[in-house]
Amino acid sequence: MEREIRVVFVHSNGRRECHLGRDGESVMDVALDNGVPGILAQCGGGCTCSTCHCYVDQSWYAKCGEMHPDEVDILSFTPNRRSNSRLSCQISLTRPLDGICIYTIDESDKE
Repeated sequence: MEREIRVVFVHSNGRRECHLGRDGESVMDVALDNGVPGILAQCGGGCTCSTCHCYVDQSWYAKCGEMHPDEVDILSFTPNRRSNSRLSCQISLTRPLDGICIYTIDESDKE
């Protein structure tokens, strides 16, 4: 039986929302399915833009796996990049990520 995986999104104003995804879905999929503000995902998960840029809570970052070289390249040109930046389309949900905490980026921060 497929189990759901919790994703906690934290907004710049401190508001939190928790949504459920399935094993193999991306964090971006969960955000889009639930209308989470701050994750636009204009390329639909193709790893060709940075509109799904997010910050992963440091305690979860290592559990997300290595970045694909394309993700590294895109993030190198992304404004407001931090050491815990990721593209949410590249974080695939697995059981060890149940409860992962993702910080969204306010639109005013993306300029």
